[in-house]
Amino acid sequence: MISAGEFRNGATFDMDGNVFQIIEFQHVKPGKGAAFVRTKIRNVISGAVVERTFSPTEKFPTAFIERKDMEYLYSDGELYYFMDLETYENIPIGADKLSDNFKFVKENVVCKILSYKGSVFGVEPPVFLELQVTKTDPGFKGDTATNTLKPATLETGAEIRVPLFIDEGEMIRVDTRTGEYLERA
Repeated sequence: MISAGEFRNGATFDMDGNVFQIIEFQHVKPGKGAAFVRTKIRNVISGAVVERTFSPTEKFPTAFIERKDMEYLYSDGELYYFMDLETYENIPIGADKLSDNFKFVKENVVCKILSYKGSVFGVEPPVFLELQVTKTDPGFKGDTATNTLKPATLETGAEIRVPLFIDEGEMIRVDTRTGEYLERA
């Protein structure tokens, strides 16, 4: 059990049959009246963010979210198959459980599978990935007077913006959280 007075960023708890993670919290002690805890919490299964206040004495059961490393194997329509690195068991996961940044993941990349009480609710790709540029316009000498970007298609089919000096066939490092070019690999 965790009380609202013990809330910390990142803590997870079960409330009304849903699992919530604390994004930010603030203990408020007004001059008049009882203290309270103002929070911004995210439903980890649906992703909805809600602001809510709690009494510091309210108690909730702690929710344990399991994070397991699994290797992405292949996709078959709406199902994406992952292999458990310990048991070599293949697990299909629906496309609705994948985040938007999964478009940067290619086959044989190890991702974190998030589950609560045995049911998978999310997939976290690695923060940084090295990918090959498959299509982009050539940059011309003299076009580098300003920090301009051009569109590029990566080997996974994802499109990002890269600096003018990047050519087709080059390996680049991408931040999967923001979808931004970081550097040459």
